[in-house]
Amino acid sequence: MKSHKTVKSLITLSLAAISGLLYAESFDLRLIHMNDHHSRLFANDGISLSLAGESTRVRMGGFPAVASLIEQLSAQPGHSVKLHAGDAITGDLYYTLFRGEADAAMMNQVCFDVFALGNHEFDDGDQGLVNFLDHLASDPDCQTEVLAANVIPKLGRSPLAMNSLHDYFKPYSIKYYGDQAVGFIGIDIAMKTKNSSAPDDSTIFLDEVSTAQHYIDILQQQGVNKIVLVTHYQYQNDLAMAQALRGVDVIVGGDSHSLLGGDELRALGLNPEGPYPTRVQNADGDPVCVVQAWENALAVGELLVSFDPQGRVTACDGRTWLPLTDNFRRRNAEGQWQAVSGQQHSELVAAVAQAPNLVLVQEDAATAERLQHYTAQVDELKNQVIGESSNDLCLVRIPGESRSQICAPEATAQHGSDIVMLVAAAFLEMSPLAQVSIQNAGGVRIDVPKGPITLGTAYQLLPFSNTLVNMSMTGAEIRSALEDALDFSVIEGGSTGAYPYAAGLRFDVDLTQAKGQRVSNLQTKPKGETEWRTLAADEQLVVVTNDFIARGQDGYRTFGEIWRAGRAQNTYLDYAQSFVEYVRARGQVGSLPASEYSTASFKR
Repeated sequence: MKSHKTVKSLITLSLAAISGLLYAESFDLRLIHMNDHHSRLFANDGISLSLAGESTRVRMGGFPAVASLIEQLSAQPGHSVKLHAGDAITGDLYYTLFRGEADAAMMNQVCFDVFALGNHEFDDGDQGLVNFLDHLASDPDCQTEVLAANVIPKLGRSPLAMNSLHDYFKPYSIKYYGDQAVGFIGIDIAMKTKNSSAPDDSTIFLDEVSTAQHYIDILQQQGVNKIVLVTHYQYQNDLAMAQALRGVDVIVGGDSHSLLGGDELRALGLNPEGPYPTRVQNADGDPVCVVQAWENALAVGELLVSFDPQGRVTACDGRTWLPLTDNFRRRNAEGQWQAVSGQQHSELVAAVAQAPNLVLVQEDAATAERLQHYTAQVDELKNQVIGESSNDLCLVRIPGESRSQICAPEATAQHGSDIVMLVAAAFLEMSPLAQVSIQNAGGVRIDVPKGPITLGTAYQLLPFSNTLVNMSMTGAEIRSALEDALDFSVIEGGSTGAYPYAAGLRFDVDLTQAKGQRVSNLQTKPKGETEWRTLAADEQLVVVTNDFIARGQDGYRTFGEIWRAGRAQNTYLDYAQSFVEYVRARGQVGSLPASEYSTASFKR
């Protein structure tokens, strides 16, 4: 009788022999992908591009346009696969009202082959994810495979795993294209999901890199030598992971909302983070192609990959497609945006045709009709005007970054985000007992342009299911909480969304220092007082924040300790509604005076 070791060796040799037969020829695959649409299901009419030498407002993206473009790309000759790299939900009233049903309906119109879980899929806990995935699986004509190799729900306890660990998702999928097999592995960003979303406490998130290698090895043992990671792990993390892994060929990513391309995008007035695709070498010295496709259903990535008979990448190329409809606006003599027609319209259509990343599409009628079912209900709610902004309110997380779609980076370089500061001020006013407030930047989701503010604006701005919490803290604990947040905003696996903003507190930030030394000159002006003063370590203050970070999420460990010690009181004031009432009470809001910004000075 052969030993187990001998039998295993024979099996391995047999698989290798079979693999040699299966992969005796080269193979081409088209990967069509998107990520981070965040319940933004509609087209964006407010994006400006440089077209024909002039700033032009365009109608970009939205699922009716995305579905049309993906159908066109999929219809091209050869093999193709449709991938979504996570964060489908939360970020707009479509989620606030429909809790994933509308997102699933739009995704089923595209019918992705693979969907990898992102951190925001867990914003409403494991049960919230179950509800969304039930909607996604409800279309008999579309069965998307959901992947997350490093997410382990508790069997019999989490609603995601009442019968088996793979009730709702699995680690990997093998797809066959003729006699060619391609393995797809899903990876979610572990620390950020655990700390910046709300999965059940029993759900485990494993290390991204070691988990990816584990399943690459399993796939290779099965004779699969073409490996695609579908990750929600951030662009820079993907690049580092690609170089650390053996056997990986392609990474299709998400989470960092990265726009990739080159001078052709810069010519449009956009700021790509890197080339599309970005090419690196894996730990074997073989090529790896890394891609991502921006955000908010504005873009679709198309990656063409060629493999040799041994499964190594021999070529990869492609682009980030930005789908437009032929609606263009330019400023008139009075500075107002107005529709373009006639010869000027024809010139813009020609300019789009010449731009490598732009494509004019006809919105898919069936998708548009299905979306309208949800939009009609959203419109009834979101169009109620609650006030107005006297100026553009920029959204960034860390001061000086390029996240804002309406403000240049230099506008926020010193003090950071205007709109997050206004949210912090609103929370402080709306909680009667609070003396100061702290808000994480990532909990605030959009710029607010000058002009009317609607109810819809408020719920896009603050889209999560959070309430306001009062916490009794010493000055030393406040300093510790700020240091926690700054550390989590810069460490690997953390989130820039942890960056803290405050009302009634101000401080200097130096990110070049070690944790514990990044905050200096910490001052306070508690509600009701008129002068700034140094915050003493033993002074007691009531801090209002949202219940998400109050529980210690997003790296706010000190908050979590206070919560567990019973020194927190949930006011049960809805945080978005609190902002609504703040704006309604004033009628008009705008940027706070520079002296009120919590980041008094910033260095990195």
